[in-house]
Amino acid sequence: MAKRHPALARLDVLVGRWSVQPEVEGLGVGWTEFAWVEDGRFLRQFSDAEPVPETAPRAWRENNPMPTTQLIGLDDAGEEFTVLYADARGVHRVYRMTFGDGHWRMWRAAPGFHQRFTGTLREDGTAIDARWERSEDGADWALDFRLAYRR
Repeated sequence: MAKRHPALARLDVLVGRWSVQPEVEGLGVGWTEFAWVEDGRFLRQFSDAEPVPETAPRAWRENNPMPTTQLIGLDDAGEEFTVLYADARGVHRVYRMTFGDGHWRMWRAAPGFHQRFTGTLREDGTAIDARWERSEDGADWALDFRLAYRR
């Protein structure tokens, strides 16, 4: 195998299992696990949670994405990552991603449904505080939800 690209090493801090708590009324703690696959060429993220309880908002109950799988790969031309996403609803998305200096960003521009994710990694590597935002036009953004990753 060819020598590992140094940009991939920035993702090593994600490897392992995290608890994930979305700040959405009625939703409990889920989990996500990051692991290297294909001899370290890609980082796989698999997430799941307990079934959405009846006390959760209707939109979450009807659109529960769990489980989800993401496959993260590198474009070495600009050291930007690409994320392939799929979930239990049959949704498939492609995100662009950067990760470095404690900042994690993902985004996509799709007609009528733009999304962006920002996360801040705690210096000791034990927590990530994050948020998802959405926009219909890519100009006016609204908070979708916050979430916290913890080891």
